[in-house]
Amino acid sequence: MGNTRAVRLDWMGEGFRFCGGGTDPETPAVELDGDGATGPSPTLALLMAAAGCAGADVVAILSKMKVRLDTCAVDVSGIRREGHPKRYASLKFVFRLSGDGLDRAKAERAVGLSLEKYCSVVHSLARDITIEHEIELT
Repeated sequence: MGNTRAVRLDWMGEGFRFCGGGTDPETPAVELDGDGATGPSPTLALLMAAAGCAGADVVAILSKMKVRLDTCAVDVSGIRREGHPKRYASLKFVFRLSGDGLDRAKAERAVGLSLEKYCSVVHSLARDITIEHEIELT
């Protein structure tokens, strides 16, 4: 199938710490820690991936709308199920945006396109996860 990506994580020999990244040697390594002591846990890394993916989409879409962004911050919080697997049941995105030529309609359009159509991380999650968002123009 088309566009394959691959990662490798190596256990660091203690606890739940793993280090690795893309299988391409040019990809910088990251550390994940199941205990969250020396790096983000895998579940926090998933939230970071969703925030980074949606944020990149919003930046690209607003750029095409001729908006010159000054700031783009994305907060994502997730509520996990009580039982196993303790996967996310819902995610809430908060986009904080400012820039020349930015208005609410453009921001809503860019965020909507990202979360509903383009963000590959969000669309890789289970379909029953509730996705909500807010936009704050600063």
